[in-house]
Amino acid sequence: QVQLVESGGGLVQAGGSLRLSCAASGRTISSYDMGWFRQAPGKEREFVAAISRSGGTTYYGDSVKGRFTISRDNAKNTVYLQMNSLKPEDTGVYYCAASLSGPELRSGRADYWGQGTQVTVSS
Repeated sequence: QVQLVESGGGLVQAGGSLRLSCAASGRTISSYDMGWFRQAPGKEREFVAAISRSGGTTYYGDSVKGRFTISRDNAKNTVYLQMNSLKPEDTGVYYCAASLSGPELRSGRADYWGQGTQVTVSS
């Protein structure tokens, strides 16, 4: 079992930045592809970013490309999401996820999910 705990969310003005963290416990995340998803009120969950086991390959949703950066520190069992140039449409609950399969993860079928952290971007 892998437990994932997100942190770093909050209220920020448009144009600002936030850095989310996802701390894992139970097992090392070095065996898992890791990702971030988000869900806005009344909307379906949306893929934000994913990173391969080694960190050598990253993937991004079209709406965040060029603004968000996913990274990982396997020694610290932690994944990060640096969010810059935030927009009101980035508002939502951000979830960390882990999967043994990269394609499964990116399609939203993760093995493990965190409880989420709220990000609110004011205009």
